[in-house]
Amino acid sequence: MEGTNRPEWSENNQSFSSSYMPGVHSMHDGLQSYKKKKFQKVMDTDISTEVLADKVMSGDRIMLSKAITLIESNARQHYQKAQELLHLLLPNICPSIRIGITGVPGAGKSTFIEEFGFSLCEKGYKVAVLAVDPSSTVSGGSILGDKTRMERLARHPNAFIRPSPSTGTLGGVHRKTRESIIACEAAGYDIIIVETVGVGQSEVIVRGMVDFFLLLAITGAGDELQGMKKGIMELADAIVVNKADGENKKLAEKTKREYNQILHFLMPATRGWETKAYTCSALYGDGIQEVWNTITLFIEKTKNNGAFTERRQSQIIEWLFAMIRERLENSFFQHNEIKQYLPFIQDAVAKETITVSNAVDALFQKYESSFENR
Repeated sequence: MEGTNRPEWSENNQSFSSSYMPGVHSMHDGLQSYKKKKFQKVMDTDISTEVLADKVMSGDRIMLSKAITLIESNARQHYQKAQELLHLLLPNICPSIRIGITGVPGAGKSTFIEEFGFSLCEKGYKVAVLAVDPSSTVSGGSILGDKTRMERLARHPNAFIRPSPSTGTLGGVHRKTRESIIACEAAGYDIIIVETVGVGQSEVIVRGMVDFFLLLAITGAGDELQGMKKGIMELADAIVVNKADGENKKLAEKTKREYNQILHFLMPATRGWETKAYTCSALYGDGIQEVWNTITLFIEKTKNNGAFTERRQSQIIEWLFAMIRERLENSFFQHNEIKQYLPFIQDAVAKETITVSNAVDALFQKYESSFENR
């Protein structure tokens, strides 16, 4: 086949008219100088605490997310840096209204918060949503899908949405929600909405973090006797019956009247304020303005009678004791002798060779004796 472009098998067949063109010598797609691209994850540089604090206070939403990630981190090396960051942010927080929103699963919390938050953003407010998702008791993971649910609000330049896992914390909130609120206030957000997990009447910890506590309810969630049970009902500053639209509107109005009858027998959650029930349709935006009017009236009244300041001060004390408990728990389980001794105690308790109370006594004797020997 030398000197020709005819296939070898066609040399003796003069009637064969086809020929071929030699191919281009290359590595890929005809490009001789092709070089395979390598995609590498760009690692974040170690930002100093001062720079991070400045960027948060300038309103940088990406840096605010990084700050909250640092605050929520369980890594020991991040704890001190997070405390330094909070120390820098605390003097620069802006006055805000903290609103806690809870309710049973399916009450439409995400839809309500999106419509409520969007209306406030349109009024010129800066709204931060701290949404807590339940963590799996099996895998420990969380879906964290609140930005997907609140797509319209997430796109608004005045809004910031931060989903966080509950990580087993009781009360429907993250153990670092208080610190996250401080970071958001330092970033200039004047309305902070804390959305709880939504597990029922046990979600009371959020009451110690917010100024106004709103319970989102739906029709057919229980009778009057169920509603009068002690717990979350007596902590609410307002109850909003959602999904008051279409054929459900009349039933929602009936549920509102029933809640108002129940609330008549309960002690008010806040001094100088009468808790009432309202209706709204988050899907169509009906009743959202009335809810905001109720909150602004609440803030005005509680500031005038001193209840607002009293609540903020009591919340700081609650925060103090919560951090003491957390520090003691970490100190106990990170103690070298406890870490060595605990597996034997666990094994003994499992085999029922020692009672649980005696096991606890033995562990604390080990823990306390290490300080006495110093």
